Amino acid sequence: MIYLTLFWEFAKVGIFCVGGGYASMPLIQAAVVDAYHWMSLGEFVDIFTISQMTPGPIGINAATFAGMKIAGIPGAVCATVGFCTPSLILGIVLANLFFKYGDIGPIRGILNGLRPAVVALIAAAGISFVVLALWNEETLPEDLTTIDPLGVIILLVAFAAVRRKIGVIKLLAATGVAGLVLGIIQQNLLG
Repeated sequence: MIYLTLFWEFAKVGIFCVGGGYASMPLIQAAVVDAYHWMSLGEFVDIFTISQMTPGPIGINAATFAGMKIAGIPGAVCATVGFCTPSLILGIVLANLFFKYGDIGPIRGILNGLRPAVVALIAAAGISFVVLALWNEETLPEDLTTIDPLGVIILLVAFAAVRRKIGVIKLLAATGVAGLVLGIIQQNLLG
């Protein structure tokens, strides 16, 4: 039953994730963290981080890693196939229509209408990730002074690197090493 559920939940993500892999993030989170509680927000963020560092589309990688975490290799296969099936079917149908009838205005209108909603979904998930990065909590704490200074430093350095167009691989490698080094220093100073 878990395999069918994984296939169906990730097929729903595949149907509605218009806008690329980052658009899948809040949809996957809604299923695996919020609805089914298969993993915590922290585990989900870790899965998305790993998905960005591995070759291939982020959404498919996230589906594979989440499925693996939830139900092993069969779960990874079900989640990945579920995620890809709607795109495969819809891509074939739309390509056939496009090549048969040319540019379809209503389809372009639908996609233009979906863009603001996709941006809102990505922004909402991004805010959740910022809270987790800065306070190590899944929701904003009442005491905002409990902010993690290590998280603030790495977040600001990462923002600066993104603005300077540092490559994603270099950024992830550098922040991973920085987190390790600063974490070791912080642990030695405190304990």
